[in-house]
Amino acid sequence: MDRRAFVRHSALASLGAAFLAGCSAGAGGGAVSPAPTAPAPATPKPPVPTGRTVLGIDHFAAQGFGALKGLRCGLVTHRAGRDGAGQRTADVLARAPGVRLTKLFGPEHGIDGTAAAEIVVKHAKDARTGLPVYSLYGATRRPTPEMLEGLDVVVVDFQDIGSRSYTYISCLRLVIEACFSMPRPIRVVVLDRPNPLGGEKVDGPFLDRKWRSYVGSYEMPYVHGLTIGEIARWAVATPGVLDLDEATRRRGSLEVIPLRNWSRARTWDQTGLTWVPTSPFIATPQAALGYAMTGLGCQLGEFTHGAAGQQPFRFLRAGRRKSAEIVAALGQAVPGLTLEPRTLADGTQGVYTTVSDWARFKPCAISLHMMRQSCLWDPANPFARATGTQRDLFIKHTGSEAFFEELRLKGARVDLARWQAKWDADAAAFRVRTAPYRLYA
Repeated sequence: MDRRAFVRHSALASLGAAFLAGCSAGAGGGAVSPAPTAPAPATPKPPVPTGRTVLGIDHFAAQGFGALKGLRCGLVTHRAGRDGAGQRTADVLARAPGVRLTKLFGPEHGIDGTAAAEIVVKHAKDARTGLPVYSLYGATRRPTPEMLEGLDVVVVDFQDIGSRSYTYISCLRLVIEACFSMPRPIRVVVLDRPNPLGGEKVDGPFLDRKWRSYVGSYEMPYVHGLTIGEIARWAVATPGVLDLDEATRRRGSLEVIPLRNWSRARTWDQTGLTWVPTSPFIATPQAALGYAMTGLGCQLGEFTHGAAGQQPFRFLRAGRRKSAEIVAALGQAVPGLTLEPRTLADGTQGVYTTVSDWARFKPCAISLHMMRQSCLWDPANPFARATGTQRDLFIKHTGSEAFFEELRLKGARVDLARWQAKWDADAAAFRVRTAPYRLYA
C-alpha cells in the first residue's frame, strides 16, 4: 500500500501486511543525559529507508533483553503492544530467559484495548500469564507506591498515534514521574514504536501550560511529530516538562530501545507493519490520521465524525446538511485535502476526508475551518452558548483559552490566518527544542 492509499483508504478497511522485522538502519538510543544547551547542527536529509521497520520490542529481543536480566519487572502496555510476529509483549517478556516479569499495568481502554473512551477500568488478572493487571484508568491514573513495590524496572510499550490528546503519552508521563519518585527510583525502559503520521508533520494549536490535563499533558503542538520514545527522552531531559523537582528528575533513569529502519519521512503505510487497533475508534491507521485532522473540529459545533461507528474521524457530517453543502463550504479550505461526497446505506450524507497532496497538507487545518463554519451556519454561535464544562473540555483539547475566547466573542470573524501563523511559529520553536532528543533522521 502506497502513501496515497494510506491517506485515501476507508477507515473500515483492513491491512494485510504481516508484522515482520526489517533491516537495521540509522537510529541511536540508550539513556538520556542532561539537556544540551543547543540543538545539534543540521545534516543533509537522508533517503527514506526501504524494508520493514523493526519495532523496539524486536530490537530488544535481538539484544537478549540484557537491561532486564535478573531484575523484577513491570510492564505498562495495551492491545497494540505486540512484537513483529504478532505476539503480545507481555507474553514475550513472561517467557524470556532471565526476565522476571511480575506485574502488568493497563492504560485507558484497558490492557486488551476494548473499553470505551473515558470508561473506568478495574484491576484484573491476565488470563495468559496469570499476572495481576493494575488499572491506570480507574481509582488512580498514576501508579501508586504499593503498585510499584518490589519492582526494579518498568517497561512501557504503547503504540501512540501522534496527536497530543491521545492519552497514552499522558499515561507514560505519570508512569515516569511515579517511578522516579520512589524512595529507590525505578528504572524506566520505553520500547519505541513508529509515529503513524511520520515525524515530519508538526502542526496545530499549542498547549498553554495552565491547561495541562490527561488529554494534554505536554506543552506541544497538537500534532507533535515525535515517537513515544522521543517524547520520553525530551520529557526526562528537559527541566519543567515533568512535575518533578530537579533532584528527583536527575536521579531517575530512562532507557529507550529504538526502532530500526524507520525515518521521519515514513508514515505507517511505509513501515511494512500491520496495524493493531489502539482503541475502539482507532482500528486502522486511516482513523489515526483522521483523529489528527477532525478530532478538534468535532468538539463543539455542528460537525460530527463517523456514522453508527463506521469511518470514525474520516467521515464528516454536519447535522442534516447535504454533502454538496459541506463541500461548497469547506472543499477549498485546506491545500492538499479533498472532501469526497458520500452517502451511507441509511441515507446519511457527508464527506470523506482524503489527503491528495501530503507535502502541502496541514493536519489540523480542517478542524479550524470546521469551527469557523459552525459559527457561519449558526449565527447564535455554539462557542458563545458553551457550558462551563464544554468550554473547559474544548480548551483542554485545543490548548488555548485565548483562541476559545476569540471564537466566543467573534464567532465566524475569528482570524484563523493569524492563529495559524502563531502556531506555525510555535511548531518551529518546538522542533528546535526537541531536536536533541530525536532518535531518527
